[in-house]
Amino acid sequence: MIIGYSRPLYEDLQCDQQITLLKERNCNKIFKEDHTSAKRRLELKRVIDMLQPEDLLIVTRLYALADSTHHLAELLIELEKKKAFLISIQENIDTRKKEGFSFSYIVNQIAEFQSEVISEKTKKGIDKAKERGSNLGRPKKPDENVQKAILMYKSKNYTLKEIREETGISKSTLYRYLEN
Repeated sequence: MIIGYSRPLYEDLQCDQQITLLKERNCNKIFKEDHTSAKRRLELKRVIDMLQPEDLLIVTRLYALADSTHHLAELLIELEKKKAFLISIQENIDTRKKEGFSFSYIVNQIAEFQSEVISEKTKKGIDKAKERGSNLGRPKKPDENVQKAILMYKSKNYTLKEIREETGISKSTLYRYLEN
């Protein structure tokens, strides 16, 4: 049996893109998670429980399947125990083929997978911070401190250390403002 699995991702919250790709791969059955929570992956559990030898599990990318490298390793062990196979479309992984287990290829894919994990979690965190009204990035130095630091520097009566202690403006920030 060919089984597709999808879950909401930052840029595909309704799984439409994933489901389209899975249908193109002739999946007999497609499982779709209804939420992004990593802890309540009920459909994934159903998929793993129902796998039979020679079944093929297809995902659009590794991050749709697992939330971390450790989680991915656990799932691959489960697939191996059940003598089932995995295809990940984006990474072009097909564990039915011997070259699907090339060490350097797998390490490279896992590194890319970990980057996707971090990217996905960062995007979610930024969105949540924006929803809460948090200001993102480094806090701006008050203009009065910058102006005071510039005046102190131009007077040539203060050392950079004294300017920093008095205004809180670092040497690099001061020089950056002086260049403008």
